[in-house]
Amino acid sequence: MTASPAASTAGEASARPAPGPRRRAAALLHRRPALRLSLLLSAPLAWLVVAYLGALAAIFVTAFWSTDTFTGAVVRQFTLANFQDLWNEPVYRTIALRSLGVAAAVTVIDTAIGFPMALYMAKVAKPRYRPYLVIAILAPLWAAYLVKAYAWRVMLSNGGLVDEALKPFGLSGPGYGLTATIIVLAYLWLPYMILPVYTGLERLPDSLLDASGDLGARPWRTFRSVMLPMVFPSLVAGSIFTFSLSLGDYITVKIVGGRSQLLGNVVYDNIGAANNLPFAAAVATIPVVVMLVYLAAARRTGALREL
Repeated sequence: MTASPAASTAGEASARPAPGPRRRAAALLHRRPALRLSLLLSAPLAWLVVAYLGALAAIFVTAFWSTDTFTGAVVRQFTLANFQDLWNEPVYRTIALRSLGVAAAVTVIDTAIGFPMALYMAKVAKPRYRPYLVIAILAPLWAAYLVKAYAWRVMLSNGGLVDEALKPFGLSGPGYGLTATIIVLAYLWLPYMILPVYTGLERLPDSLLDASGDLGARPWRTFRSVMLPMVFPSLVAGSIFTFSLSLGDYITVKIVGGRSQLLGNVVYDNIGAANNLPFAAAVATIPVVVMLVYLAAARRTGALREL
């Protein structure tokens, strides 16, 4: 007597071995994409929490400690003395304002230089030349930071290349100081302004510019009413890089800044020579707070999506 097809199928299913742990895990991840994404991002998120946010938390906690003036040991007791010194001492207010001014000046200079360069790359240069222009913008980033900073130190020195270039006009270079610091920082961070703006301009449809011209708008009106509003988030995204990198820099001012002091130098000096880690941590909270406020304002422009 022949067995029915249903009975044969049931017998084969009962004889089939149960799936192993790997197959069950794969089936579970296949059915739950949210779980799969969470597991995929768990490692980088854990690294972010431990290495980045954990370090910021350690700085914030340390800022409320103090240093024993006799032994130099860190006293782990809550105190507001470091922040009171920052507020009461005029020199630290001056340094903080100077650091903000340098970061703002670098951002303005990079915007004034970077926007025309990005506009030429995205809308004027032929498409086959654009990859080479991008490589040319990225090429300075391949050189070491110190090499570029010391190259500028040589050029800005007395009798250096800058002095020789300005001598026919009866002028001389700025030498070492705050102006030199701004020039070198603007050079170092210029690619970080050009690339976001270039990306934003490349996504801007040419048809919008043509339509503006067809409706009778002059080039300046097209730039002000069509191009600038569309590219403004990219400009803000570039400014996040130039402003934050300039605000926290301490190496360039050490090399070409002369006697100028910025927040980064105060942090470095208190960690090294002064051996006052709590006060250095208190100073380091200033750029962190400034950048949190800056990012909160930039978020409203949609700039964070351009990063």
